Amino acid sequence: MDTAAEAYDERLRVSPITSGGRRVFLLTSDGVSIDAEYRPARSGSSQLAIVVAHGFTGALERPAVRRTARDLSAFGAVVTFSFRGHGGSGGRSTVGDLEVLDLDAAVRWARELGYRRVATVGFSMGGSVVLRQAGRLGNRTEVLNTGPEVDAAGTEVDAADTQVDAVVSVSSPARWYYRGTAPMRRVHWLVTRRTGRAVTRFGLKTRINSRDWDPVPLSPVESVPYIAPTPLLIVHGDQDGYFPLDHPRSLAAAAGPDGAELWIEPGFGHAENAAGPDLLARIGQWLTGRVAEM
Repeated sequence: MDTAAEAYDERLRVSPITSGGRRVFLLTSDGVSIDAEYRPARSGSSQLAIVVAHGFTGALERPAVRRTARDLSAFGAVVTFSFRGHGGSGGRSTVGDLEVLDLDAAVRWARELGYRRVATVGFSMGGSVVLRQAGRLGNRTEVLNTGPEVDAAGTEVDAADTQVDAVVSVSSPARWYYRGTAPMRRVHWLVTRRTGRAVTRFGLKTRINSRDWDPVPLSPVESVPYIAPTPLLIVHGDQDGYFPLDHPRSLAAAAGPDGAELWIEPGFGHAENAAGPDLLARIGQWLTGRVAEM
């Protein structure tokens, strides 16, 4: 490759929809390599692609993420990927900040594959990312910590390529720095302490950026008002040990009247590890219903 632009184009080069899945590495607009996988819809005729965004310390190889992809493929094609610092992806996790660029790359790939409709389904950290990514498209005043988004050739990224048609956020926090539960206090120890980051790196295969956010990105609850008119579903369990019910309720309230649908799921715990086939099927049905209305 003679230029950075050619290298960027080569990493993103894909062919139209095929009958089989594929594994690729995508390049984000800030130059991070993202491990991604495409699974065609089981029906073979769907024009909907569902991009799944996993939780903190997850990856596309994790059994819960693979099970989620399999179940959602009954309703559309599925793109899974590992966030930066997770699994086979490059870079280091910023725990919900620059991960919006990883999601952008996955959505862009779904568009490149030829899908007319693209929806995002995020869990926990991924749930906050899908809210921020959709809200950022409606709030062009937010500047990410990288500055203006450009590709390797220095060309500003077209936001239309990352536009989504529906958003599902499962087990998402509403605000940053929440330490009100024991599991979240453990997460903060893993993220903020050198020993915790070492445990996460070697024990959970997740590499975390040690720098503090500067500036602090908009929180999920601050992003939600900018998502409308894109259909939004907020899903949360009444047995979630990480984030109590004031989080989903505040997200739904921030969306405004008719801005979001809220499901409080009895007996449901946290994120993709707790999401069973019945809940995933209802999420898939909600997505196909919203897309059919467009």
